[in-house]
Order: sequence, then structure tokens, then C-alpha cells
Amino acid sequence: QVNVRVAEAEQKLAGLSAIRLKFLRIGEAEICILREQNFTAMARCHTAYIERSLHMCFEMLGHFIGSHPWWFLITPLILSASLGSGFYFLVDRMSNNIEEQFTPIYGESKVERRYFQETFPGNDSMFSNLRLSTSGNYATFIATSDRNILTVESLQEVLDLDFKIRSMIVHLDSQSFDYADVCANVMGSCTSNTILDVIEYNANNIDTVNLTFPWYHFDLKSIPLHLSLGSVKLNAECSVVESAKAIQLYYYLRKDNQAKIDQWLKSFIRLVSNDSSASIKVSYSTSMSMQWEFEKSPASVVCLFSITYAIAIMFSIISCWRLDNVRTKAWVASCGVLSTGLAVLTSFGTLLLLGQPFVMTVASCPFMILGIGLDDMFIMISCWQRTSVLDSVPDRLADTYKSAAISITITTLTNALALVLGCSSPFASVRSFCLYAAISVCFCYLYSITFLGACMALNGQREAENKHWFTCAKIPEDLPSGKSKAFSICCVGGSYDRITEKEETELVSHMFEQFYGPFLTHKLIKVCVFVIYTGYLAVSIYGCLVLKQGLDIRNLALDDSYIISYYNNQRQHFSEYGYSVMVAVTHPFPYWDKDKQEHLYSCISNFEHLNFVNNTYSWFLSFQQYANATNLNISSQVDFQTHLPHFLELNSIFRQDINVTADNHILASRFFIQTLNKTTMDDMMTGLRKAAAECPLELLVYHPAFIYFDQYTIILENTIQTVLVAVIVMLVVSLILIPNLLCSMMVAFAVCSVIVGVTGFMSLWGVNLDSISMINLVMCIGFSVDFSAHITYSFVSSPKSDVNEKAMDALVRLGYPILQGALSTVLGVVMLSMSGSYIFRTFFKIVFLVIMFGILHGLMFIPVFLTLLHTCGKWH
Repeated sequence: QVNVRVAEAEQKLAGLSAIRLKFLRIGEAEICILREQNFTAMARCHTAYIERSLHMCFEMLGHFIGSHPWWFLITPLILSASLGSGFYFLVDRMSNNIEEQFTPIYGESKVERRYFQETFPGNDSMFSNLRLSTSGNYATFIATSDRNILTVESLQEVLDLDFKIRSMIVHLDSQSFDYADVCANVMGSCTSNTILDVIEYNANNIDTVNLTFPWYHFDLKSIPLHLSLGSVKLNAECSVVESAKAIQLYYYLRKDNQAKIDQWLKSFIRLVSNDSSASIKVSYSTSMSMQWEFEKSPASVVCLFSITYAIAIMFSIISCWRLDNVRTKAWVASCGVLSTGLAVLTSFGTLLLLGQPFVMTVASCPFMILGIGLDDMFIMISCWQRTSVLDSVPDRLADTYKSAAISITITTLTNALALVLGCSSPFASVRSFCLYAAISVCFCYLYSITFLGACMALNGQREAENKHWFTCAKIPEDLPSGKSKAFSICCVGGSYDRITEKEETELVSHMFEQFYGPFLTHKLIKVCVFVIYTGYLAVSIYGCLVLKQGLDIRNLALDDSYIISYYNNQRQHFSEYGYSVMVAVTHPFPYWDKDKQEHLYSCISNFEHLNFVNNTYSWFLSFQQYANATNLNISSQVDFQTHLPHFLELNSIFRQDINVTADNHILASRFFIQTLNKTTMDDMMTGLRKAAAECPLELLVYHPAFIYFDQYTIILENTIQTVLVAVIVMLVVSLILIPNLLCSMMVAFAVCSVIVGVTGFMSLWGVNLDSISMINLVMCIGFSVDFSAHITYSFVSSPKSDVNEKAMDALVRLGYPILQGALSTVLGVVMLSMSGSYIFRTFFKIVFLVIMFGILHGLMFIPVFLTLLHTCGKWH
């Protein structure tokens, strides 16, 4: 009833003057009294103390900044220059180690690796790549042929390249060395490639050798040819190789001098990249290639960053441009972009001064901050334009802050809190990004309140004196007599609405009021909106159900990197056989006891019954075969321990698989399982771990690649947990700052709905759920609040009585600023779509989805849903 009486009183006074609540005029007394009653009634329904306190505080702050703008203009500049000096330490703070940043900090495989390193230390004089607990140091190339690589001509090309690599002279400082000086040793000689050993480094011998696949028995040894030959065609009647399309050779290096190793690897890359051949194609990589290529990614967006800020400045100026030469907000728009730049400079510099590592993923943070800062700027400009032009600048800024404070405070808090929650992620790259972004958001808010407010005050002083926006010369408000119309275009300005005493409404806001608002609140259109939302939700849920998990390591390199070709060839020609996984028996076991052996054989049988396991390779099976072939009795502990040393002398490589005491007591041992690529990597790892857990013995499975596969086991659970906690935090924050249940529920609804949509559609757009997309989903939580909080708060605070009118009022007030903020954010990241890095393209895709769905919710779904719910007074 109070709202109805207010509306009636306003209609009576519509032609008299603007409604100015701070002054009690005779004709306006009724409105002021009624609104005070309305405010009191709402206060009884809600505990609005915090909201009222914030309004008062920001009103006082706005008045103070408006009275002393130069203080708040210069101080942020000095602060930014001081703290921005931290960029001096940028190179020293760079932390782009792939394992450290993109694998779970406390991953299970890291514990397993530590156990294998301590229990089965390697032997530098007896190198075995099968037994490496890490990827090791190596260089490799894949030679391919469209027909058959196993011809004399093709093999000769491979042998020539192998010779060049082994004889390559490398220079480091004043030293010169070759492969023999840095190679991994096996009994005093460099490791060799078995396929070349088989043909005795003579291409002509390929016609006299019957290669069998996947294992070739040579000199009483079994050689795994599946590691060397790819896309093999076998004889229909036996396992003899008829042809192959690819050969892969490895060159393993010692780990004693990393500087020498890095120099040799770089020389290898230069040599192979410049080598050309008529009969074969060569792709190549090294153990350091992915790391080196990954570190090139930040440089690839430096140019894009500059272009993005230029586009943001142009868009801001154009969208804030007015035909009026006094009322135009070109300088405020430019200062809004500058404010976000200062925020990034200050926040990054502060964290660098404090020694915080700088990860490459943080390079996408400025693009996000640009969107947030411009969104706040557009809201503040919109509120400024609704103040009376006849008021003093401090009063106008006070009213601006009073109107805009809650909205931008909510969005800042929700953005910052969502990012702070992301700091609990098990991925260091996510933690680093969220920390840098959270501090940047806080500084962005601080500078919007101080620096941007001061710029608005100074611009307001210019407007109050009716000065030209560019020349700052005082110009007439109306066209002087005798002057042409051309004179009015550039030399006249300062007009305003004489009735409302406010600036003229923008064309877009007028369209929201006259066309879009009435259109959206029509009953038939509301039904259509529900149908659209149902379709949106259905597609989103489907996308969530088919969402893939895990980071493909290839995506860390630039698209034009040489290692992409290598990984493609490896997948094409060597995809049948997977990893050789270590399995450790972690406790003393009586290997001589036939009854106990059944438990061990049962465990091996369980592994081999898995559809992705090919065979088992172990020291005790070889020892058993050796004993049977030589008629040795090893069924007692004494006999077993007596004959084992002799067996190990003949097969010294097995010494690395046994942890034995001085008196030949075996404390732990390991064997190996050859896997096939018949399932996903996460299913393979979890399947092996499950089989080990079901074994009556204490077993531990491990492969260096498991360090990266651990992300599959935690990424989904951690993402869901972070999102749920964030939604609860958003709900609490909105309830505190806006004590209205309807508003808080709509904010929570918008967050959940947008996240479901982004997750589903990013899956359909080819983006996996990994540590990179997780960064963007955490950021998505904060972004999705922006639009919903602005429009919902405007709805519940509207003085209109009819729900349709409240929705239209909210759209008129904030539709254009929301549209401006959304477009500026999209323009801020659109250049990243042209990046050659998967990381930055993923950032663009997800931000684009967030903004599109955010607009969809803010300007269509939420206004319609709000009209169908009870009025805000019933939600308390």
C-alpha cells in the first residue's frame, strides 16, 4: 500500500520538479514521509543495518573524494609506481615447472615415486630406462615413411642421422664434448638402440634378418621391438615383420651435469630440425622440449595484450561517448581502463616483492581484471548520470557512491572470495592464478573507488563549468545566434533534462525502457523464455555428462611447436602398447616357499586378466626359469639365497629390482607389467591400483606418467567441492549485504545455472576438465555473480509496486551498463582466440561462455523469473 501511495504522489508531482529526497519541499513532503514509512516497514522485515551502514559510509566517502579529488588521483599513481617495482623480480620469480604446477601437490604417485627412489636406487653404470622413476634425460626422433621404413634406402637414412647425432660436437663455455661424454652407460658403453643392434648398423642386413614382433629373440635375450617399430604389418602365418612405417630411436643421457645435458639437447634439436631427407620424415623431441616450449607461451600473448587494451580503450570511449561536448565521458572511460592497468601493476608488483612465484597461467589474469574493472566503471557512470546536474560535484559523487556501492562491493567480494577458495586447489598453477587474481580484484575495487572516483569528480568539475571535453574551454549551452549547425557539433554542449535535472538518457537505455522491457514482460514472451531456459539446461546437462577429464600434455605447447608433430606420430604409430608399470612387493616375502608363491602368482594372474595388460616381466620368474633349466633346487631358503647371487652375476640388471641386505635377505622387490592402450589412462591407473589393493600381498604400482594421471582422480571432486562451497559463500555474502532472501536466492541460482551451462558447453566445445579449465571455472563463479547481483538488487530496491514494472525499471537502470560491461569483457579476451596456446584459447572460450550466459541470465532469465516470484517484501 505504501508503494502505491508513493507512486500516486509521484504522478501528481511529475511535471513540477525532480524528486529530491534530501530536500523537504512543500509539495514533496508526502513522498518523503511515505518513503520513510516504506523504509521503516522494510527494516522491520529485514535486518538491513549493514546495508544502511554501507550506504552511509560510501556516501560520506564519495563526498570526501569529490571535495579532494587530487589526493585520490595522485596517491594511487605513487602507490602503483612504488609497488610496481616488484616487476624487477619477474624473471627470478618465474615458476613454470610443468610437474610442479600442473600435477596434484600431494598426489599419490609422488609418494609412490619417493618409495621407489629410496628402495630401488638406480645404478649409473647399468642404465635401464625401464627402471627410471622419472622420465629421465633423453633425446628421441621418429622416422616415418609412407610405405615401408624397413628398406635399405630408408634404413641408411636413419643410420646416417644416428651417426650425425652420436658424432655431433657440442660447445659449452670453453669445453667441447660429444654424445659419448654425456650418454647413459651400460657396462662402460653408451646405451644403444636395439633395432640398430639387430641389423648390426648395416642397412643391407635388413634383408637377411627375420624380425619377430612384438618381441625379438636375439643372443639369448628378448628384445621389445614394439618400442622401436611402429605401424607394423606381420606375416599372416607367423609373427615375422613384413613392413613397418616408423622407427623410433632414443638417446639417453646421464644426470650428473645438467648444463651439459641441456646444451647437448639444444644442439640435437638444431641438428635434427635442419636435417632433411628424401625418403623419410623425421619428428623429434627431448626430455626438456615440453618444458622449453611451455615457457614460450607467455611471450606469445604480449602483443595480444597490448592490442586488447587498445581495443578496450576504444570501446570504452565509444560506448561512453555523448554527442554533447560537455557531458561526454571520454576521459572517464580512458581513466577506467587506466585504473585496471594500475590495479594489475600494483597487485602483481606487490606479490612479486613478497616472493610469490609467477606461473604462466597468471598471464591471463590482466584480461579478466580488465573486464571486472570496466564493469564497475560503467555502473558508476550510469549512477552518476542519474544524479542532479545542479548539485555540487561532492554531492553528485556522494549520490553516485551511495547508488553504486552495494552492487560493485558485492561483485568484488564474490569475485575475490571465489578466487580465494580456488587457492585451496591441489594444483599449484590454480593456487598461483587465484592468488594473483584475488589481489588484483581487490586493488581493482580500491582504485575504482579512489582513482576512478577522483577522475569522475574532476570530470564533473569540468562539466559544472560547462567546459569542452577536449579543449577545456568554456562553451555555450545553446547555439548562439548567427552560428551554423556545424558550430553546434563541436562547440556547444552542457544540455540536460530541465524537468528531472539529470543528463539526457542514452539511446540504448531508452530502447530498454520503450521496447525491450515491455516485450520481455509480456505473458507469451515469458512462456517462450521458460522454453528457451529448459532447452539451455537440457543441452548443458548433456554436455556435463559427456565431459572429459584430464590435461593432455601436448596442450601445454604452442600449436606450431615441433613436438606436436612428434606426439602425433607417436600416437599414430606407437599407440598399441602402453606403459611398462612397476609393481613393488613392499615387504619381505618367502619366494622359495611354493605355498606362498601361489599368492604371488595369483596376484600376477589378476593383473594379466585385465584387458589392458599384455604380459609380466620379473626377476623371480627369470630366476625360476634359470633354476629349472640348470636343475637347481631353490625350494628352501638356504638354497634360494645360495644360488641367487650367481644368477644376479649373470643377469646384473636384476640387481636393481631387489632390495637385499648383506646376508641376502630380500626386504622388497619389484616386477613389471606391460600394458596396452585399450582404455583411458585414468582407468588403466585406477585398475592397476585396484588389482594391487585386492592382492593378499602388499603391492605398490607406479610409473612416472602416473604423476600426471593423478589429476584424473581428484579434478572432478575438487571442482565440485570448490563450486559448492563458493555458492554457499556467495549466498551468505549477498544475504549480509542485501538482507533480502529473494535477491540472495536469485544470485545463488544464477551462479549454479551459469556454471552448469559453462561446464556443459565447454565440453561440447572441446575443452576438458583439467587444471587450466578449473582456473576458469573458479573465475566463472565470480563473473556469474556480477550480472545477477546488479539486476536483482536493482529489482528488489525499485520503488515500483507492480512486478513487471520493477523488472522494467531494473532493466532501464542497469541494462545498458551490464551490456557495456559484458561487451568490454568479451572484447578484452577476444584476441586470445587467435593465440597459438591452448591455455589462452581455453581462457577465451570459457570467459566467452560465462559472459554470454551471464547476459542471458541477467537480461532475460532472471527478470522473467523475478516477476513470477513473490515481491521482495515477502522474502525475508
